[in-house]
Amino acid sequence: MSSIKHPHVITCKAAVAWGAGEPLMMEQVDVSPPQPMEIRIKVVCTSLCRSDITAWQSHAIFPRIFGHEASGVVESVGEGVIEFQEGDHVLTVFTGECMKCRQCKSGKSNICEALGLERRGVMHSDHKTRFSINGKPIFHYCAVSSFSEYTVVHSGCAVKVSPLAPLDKICLLSCGVAAGLGAAWNVANISKGSTVVIFGLGTVGLSVAQGAKLRGASRIIGVDTNPKKGEKAKAFGITEFLDPNHSDQPIQQVIKHITGGGADYSFECIGDTGMITTALQSCCDGWGMTVTLGVPKVNPEMKAHYSLFLTGRTLKGSLFGGWKPKSDLPSLVDMYIKKETPCQGPKTLFTDTWCQ
Repeated sequence: MSSIKHPHVITCKAAVAWGAGEPLMMEQVDVSPPQPMEIRIKVVCTSLCRSDITAWQSHAIFPRIFGHEASGVVESVGEGVIEFQEGDHVLTVFTGECMKCRQCKSGKSNICEALGLERRGVMHSDHKTRFSINGKPIFHYCAVSSFSEYTVVHSGCAVKVSPLAPLDKICLLSCGVAAGLGAAWNVANISKGSTVVIFGLGTVGLSVAQGAKLRGASRIIGVDTNPKKGEKAKAFGITEFLDPNHSDQPIQQVIKHITGGGADYSFECIGDTGMITTALQSCCDGWGMTVTLGVPKVNPEMKAHYSLFLTGRTLKGSLFGGWKPKSDLPSLVDMYIKKETPCQGPKTLFTDTWCQ
């Protein structure tokens, strides 16, 4: 149980990473009060994203508290915050929306210039941390750090949601599920009757499949090297499953053959730049579109023959599915409440979460 150390600092439990690849340790950490334009949140549920693991395995900044997909309740607000009050239900987001910068006002992008992806392990506002152990700073991850009972985020990196939404279900909308649905709806804008191929059937890939199914795609082909995912993926809209390890031909040739020239849309959800090229090669000439969502662990540069583009293919990048967090996420949560999204019932993505 958390305890109040004094009126301004909360002492609580958090899973702290002390070094690259080292086991996370449950520690007692001090969480500072929210500074101007910040809020302190009691984390109710959080989930594990592959990017957390990738950063933990790398030689990044340590000691650190990971986690960025979370739901919770506002515990206190800092000076100047008028959007939130104590008791509000919120989702945290790893990329914020200030609503004032050129990108936010453009109507064309969700890449906020002020509250974009934070890579230095500190807060956006003063470049300091809000966590400490015996006075030693503990660094943040993506300015969220949800592997803690309490955390502090900028008010632009939190989204107020309906109190009717179950916090143990919707926390995945703060990253993985929203990223996949948005890639299908906002970035690719999948058309009815189209053929879709998805590389990687984790949370993001399965969410793409759900989005494609809702848009009326006629064929949704899932590609993964884990054969156990094939049958499970059907519950999310996958109509055919391919395991590259069980093919005598390169997987892109197999896809072009079974689709009669290539898919209308392909999605790279692995985080492998070599697979981006494969996804491009799996698309059809003329209008084939590839969307890349994965975060590469190594080799961030990609290679592709110019003829793939000369013949009409398109390659698009997707961050958080193109959603503007504060503008768009509340409506996505409302869709879940009204059962207008396919994330209902026992076979949903809303299961693999850690609830306090």
